[in-house]
This record gives sequence, structure tokens and C-alpha cells, in this order.
Amino acid sequence: MFEHQTFETIVERMLTRISNEVDKREGAIIYDTGAMTAKELQEMYIALDGIILETFPETASRPNLIRRAAEYGVYPYEATYAVLKGVFSKDIPIGSRFSLGELNYIAFQRIAPMEYDMRCEEVGIVGNTQFGALIPIEYIDGLQTAELTELLIPGEEEEPTEEFRRRFFLTRKQNPYGGNRDDYTQKVMSIQGVGGVKAYRTPAGGGTVGISIIDSDFNPPTTSLIEEIQTILDPVVNAGEGLGIAPFGHRVTARAVETAPINLALKLVLSNVTIGQIQHEVEETIADYLLTLRKEWSNSDVTVVRQLHIESRLLDIVGVHDVTESTINGTDSNLLLLKDQVPILGMVILNA
Repeated sequence: MFEHQTFETIVERMLTRISNEVDKREGAIIYDTGAMTAKELQEMYIALDGIILETFPETASRPNLIRRAAEYGVYPYEATYAVLKGVFSKDIPIGSRFSLGELNYIAFQRIAPMEYDMRCEEVGIVGNTQFGALIPIEYIDGLQTAELTELLIPGEEEEPTEEFRRRFFLTRKQNPYGGNRDDYTQKVMSIQGVGGVKAYRTPAGGGTVGISIIDSDFNPPTTSLIEEIQTILDPVVNAGEGLGIAPFGHRVTARAVETAPINLALKLVLSNVTIGQIQHEVEETIADYLLTLRKEWSNSDVTVVRQLHIESRLLDIVGVHDVTESTINGTDSNLLLLKDQVPILGMVILNA
């Protein structure tokens, strides 16, 4: 806004207010005096520009964006701890701690005989990927084996600034109230492990609500996460009784998104490479594209796997000169998925 208020502009404006009978040339006393003031005024205008940018949520830095959003009761999602299933050769005390690699885990809930919910002690997504044999940090008499077998609830990083900014503006456009669509969307999205949600009316008729969910890793959520969400929304044993966050009379069913395997057959024109040399990179490139579709699933009415988008990405691979033929699940066309389906990579068959 004040970018035109440069040092030269300010000096010139100051000197025009001084009589021409006074020596105003550079180096003269009156010029040097005004120049020092002009420099300070330029810094002031730069600071004012910064204040204006920090005033509006469209341009505010993270600390001031959080302050502005807090005025409307919107806060960034905090980082969370991953929860995994631990399987042991005997029952262990709650609070027992174990290590795997560089990470530590603590048993905080028994879910079945010799099976426990294990919370990673380090916050974020780092706890989502390690599985295998656990080593007890303190001796447990009679324990022979301990293993992490399954990710139950993904850990999440602190919500990135731009994602928080988009969510803040979205909440200002939404009108959550009394179990409407926006109400369900906002409340389910605030649950740990949820990365996307769609709410809809089920064929069963009035008062029934379906909630489809993708987890924060943008994969189908585990049964444990779905059960936890179901309990938070509308406990099965008291369905419709308003004992969850769903309004009295709403019968809510939470379910995981379905996966649609994407099998591709591609004919490539190669230059100085072989199929074996690029197979892995081709699969990674296609997997990255399908991940972007899963990330957009909750914001899209339909999900379409497009041939052109796949082919254009493959042309960025060194050694791929052209894509002459491509089929998706045996068909030479785009693939339209159902509303509760997300794409995952299946088989990729390459021919040169």
C-alpha cells in the first residue's frame, strides 16, 4: 500500500516545501537533515505495510492468523501421537514402556487379552510407520515376545499454516448448526486421525446419516478408528438417543472409504533406458497422482482418474519420450469412481 513512499519520493516532497533561496543540493545542510528524516519515514512506511498485512487473515503470518481465527473460535489442530496395536506373550501392566528403533511407546489401554493400545511418545507422523519387535524399557517378568503389528490411529503433525488459513475461511462460509451437513463435517474433522469426511443422507430415510471417512494418511481408516468415531458421534448401543455429538433422533453410521485398485497398462517410447530401470519411478509417479486424488476426495463431488494426467506426469520421467497407449482397469478412458471410493495403485504393466 505504501510501496510508492520511497526515500527519494519523501526527500523530494520535503524539499519542495523549502524556499528555493536555500541551498537544497545534495550535501547541503538542509538536504542532509531532511535525508535522515526521510530514511526514518521510509522505514515507518515499510512497518505500516507490515502492519496492514498482519491485520487481515488473508496475509497474516501464523501467530497473527491464529489470533484472528481465535476471535471466531477456530484454532489450528495440534500435533497428535500415533496409536498402534501391541501384541504380547502375556498381559502387561498399563504404563509399561517399550522401544523400537529410536522411538518409545507406552501401553495405555488393554483392548483384548495380551493386546494393548500403544501410544508413541513422540508426536507427529513419525510414529505411523514402524512395526516389529518391541524391547521393554523396564524388565517385565515372564514376557517373551512383544510386537507392534498395526497402526490404529495415525499421528498427525501440527496443522500447516496455509491449510489452517483455508480451513478458517471455510468455517466462515459454513453454517454449522444442530446436526446439519457443515456441523457434522466440522466436528468429525476435529477428531484425531481423520483426514477427510463426507456426510450424506442414507437410503434408510429421515433421521439417518452416513459419514464416510478417510484417515489423516489419506488411506481407509482402521476398524478401531471407525469404532471410536462411531462412539463419539452416536454410540451403537444407544443409537439415536443423542448420547454422542449427533442430535437426538439422528442415527449415524460411520464407515471407511472404499478402495478402488487402479491397474494400468502403458506403452512407452523410451530413450536410453529400459523398462526395468524406470518401473519403480513410474509406479511412484502414478502413486503420487492417486494420493493427490485421495487428498481431494472430501472436497470433490466425484473422483475421476484421468489418463491425460497420468500420461503427462510420466513424460517428466527421464528416459520416457512418449506414451502411445494407456488403459485404466482395461479400458481406454478415464475412470469415474463412486462417491465413497478412493483410488489406490494396483498393477502397472509397462511395454516399450
